[in-house]
Amino acid sequence: MNAKHLFELMIAMLPVIIALHYLAQRLRLPPAVALLVGGALVAFLPELPDFSPDPEMILLIFLPPLLIDGAWGISVRYLRRHMIGVASLAVGAVVFTTLVVAMAAHWLFPSLPWAACAVLGAIVSPPDAVSARAVLERVKLPRRLTMLLEGESLLNDASGLVLFRFAIAASATGSFSTVNAVQTFVLLAIGGAVVGCAIGALWVFIARRLQDEYLIIVSTLVVPWAAYVLGEHFKVSGVIATVAAGLVCGTYQYKIFTAAARMRGSSFWTVTIFLMEAAVFMLIGLSLRGVVDRVGGFPVVIDQMGIPVLVILAALLLARFGWIFLSDAVIVLLRKFGMKRHTPLGARGALIVGWAGVRGVVTLALALSLPQDFPGRDFIIITAVAVILVTVLVQGTTLGALIRWTGITPPESDRTRLTLSEAEAILMQTQLAYVQSMAYDSEGELKHPMLLEQFTRKAAAYSRFVGQEEALQPNLHAHYDLVLAAIAASRLELNRLHRVGDIDEHTLGELQKNLDLEELNAIAVRA
Repeated sequence: MNAKHLFELMIAMLPVIIALHYLAQRLRLPPAVALLVGGALVAFLPELPDFSPDPEMILLIFLPPLLIDGAWGISVRYLRRHMIGVASLAVGAVVFTTLVVAMAAHWLFPSLPWAACAVLGAIVSPPDAVSARAVLERVKLPRRLTMLLEGESLLNDASGLVLFRFAIAASATGSFSTVNAVQTFVLLAIGGAVVGCAIGALWVFIARRLQDEYLIIVSTLVVPWAAYVLGEHFKVSGVIATVAAGLVCGTYQYKIFTAAARMRGSSFWTVTIFLMEAAVFMLIGLSLRGVVDRVGGFPVVIDQMGIPVLVILAALLLARFGWIFLSDAVIVLLRKFGMKRHTPLGARGALIVGWAGVRGVVTLALALSLPQDFPGRDFIIITAVAVILVTVLVQGTTLGALIRWTGITPPESDRTRLTLSEAEAILMQTQLAYVQSMAYDSEGELKHPMLLEQFTRKAAAYSRFVGQEEALQPNLHAHYDLVLAAIAASRLELNRLHRVGDIDEHTLGELQKNLDLEELNAIAVRA
């Protein structure tokens, strides 16, 4: 596929993405499922040219911004609190799953070299950040489970990539050193963290001196690729570099962004990440045709690889559940000996974390990057695609039902010291106190009576709302429904004034902007 056809394909994907996302909403399906299936169906259209993406390019384009988006919004405080659990999943579970899958593959195909079996395990072992986000955004979990899954999805790609590269090297040289592998992983992780923190600190330094919100937003677009590319250039983990940069930038974002930059930046990144996530799942689906054609079509896949692929899928699932339940059992045992620092997930929590291991773009990219003459390449690629399809289509669609079945809900301990309404009341009292201090001149004469009355009334209303949220919620909704209706009426009148020529486009734009801000504020408060 040449550059012209690739561009045409990208443009054609946009209406398909819109249609599939709309269909997913109507059918109450995870959008990732509709996009994955839709991409696979589109791939087999007779007029569509063969689509063979460059795996390295796919990782370079999509992985950094998707990783940094997750790192940007994650709570560093909670991540640090649950770091041992995250490391257990991001490193321990990935290594254990790689070993179990490698043993299953060698049992199925004794002639397949151990290194090739380890490559397969490294490819399918790390759950994907994009797929995890697509699943987690549709469910409500206790903060601890959410943090474990989000942290795992951010860091486990580094583990999988290191294992993959070591397995490839072992396949080429015929030797493998566990000590060297551990040392290399530690050095890659530390080096990646250093590079990422340096990039994040540089962004903070520059962004604080930029006076234009558009330049600040553009600078956030540079960070993920700068961290990833420099990490890879210095032979450290580009994944960890990107995550570290995102954590630094996310920590300082509230001190740097102005209101305008925050609103525009949030809108920009929301649309960007939406398109990238949608494109990733579409590309996975589009890649299916080339993979199937290379091995001789669906009959060959089903007849010769069907049973082995199912065995690998079972090994993959059992390995993840085995690691999670075993880790939980170790914590329970340690607590019996008086070491009560850590709390076990419990059977329900472990079941949900085990079922949430959805694979995606990293698995596909690693599989497609294998050399043409690599032992068992066709089986590895077919297995990787099957793992993605099954985990997204089955686990992704049933996780919500599993959570409801277990009855697990956020515990009382997830509640912060202040509720949203209590924090709003405190902020409103702070504003009122400041207005009161500035409302009078040096002679004691009231200079801003209307402003003081407005803030006094608002502070009283916010204080009255605290503790009465459920009782007063209908009145609040009715109030802001009326506000939104009044804004809609203003829009109609504003359009009429422009249509008859009483105002020009500049005035129309300025007044529309004011109405937009009022509407966004009303929607936010009503929610």
